[in-house]
Order: sequence, then structure tokens, then C-alpha cells
Amino acid sequence: MKVNKWIYIALALLLGGFGVHKFYAQKPISGLLHLAFVWTGIPHIIAIISAILTIFKPGDAQGNINV
Repeated sequence: MKVNKWIYIALALLLGGFGVHKFYAQKPISGLLHLAFVWTGIPHIIAIISAILTIFKPGDAQGNINV
């Protein structure tokens, strides 16, 4: 699934604990797991790591990446 790199990063940093970036990337199971465990704080950490790793992925001419 191709998504815009910068939108994905912004969603991961701002709303990543709720799994919004996973829903944006058409990964509803991962998004639901983020929602289920949001009270632990672990999804927030995973989302920050995901955003950092995404920064280093090369995008195409339109700024999209494969997730």
C-alpha cells in the first residue's frame, strides 16, 4: 500500500498511540491492536519508532512510500 510519507509520519507522531497511522496505511488489525493497548503507552513508543524509521525510507517522485 502506498501512502504519503509525510502524512504517515505526522499521524504516527501526533496520533500514533491510537493507531491512526496504521488505519491510514490500510492495516486495520495493527490499528486495532494499537487502540486495544493504548492505555499501556506501548503503542506510543512503537509509533515514534515507526515514524523515525519512515523518515529514512526513500519516497517516489510524489513523496509516497510502500508500507
